[in-house]
Amino acid sequence: MKPITGAQIRAARGLIRWTAQDLAQAAVVGISTVRRAEAEDTAPTITAANLNAIRSALENAGIEFIPENGSGAGVRFAKPSHG
Repeated sequence: MKPITGAQIRAARGLIRWTAQDLAQAAVVGISTVRRAEAEDTAPTITAANLNAIRSALENAGIEFIPENGSGAGVRFAKPSHG
């Protein structure tokens, strides 16, 4: 799993129209942790456990993280699974 960036976290939160407080509650982390994670455009300087919690909360809300592929990292809505 490729690491995500603060810019991706900000973009993902915007895409699903969550406040920083919404994300903090969904990830069960403090709002200051969310703000620290979003402060940098590069890899956040928070613990791996907190970053994984934030990532999981956003993925559970329907976000897919797109790794750097020459065009830049990004986010999008995940394709619904038909199963």
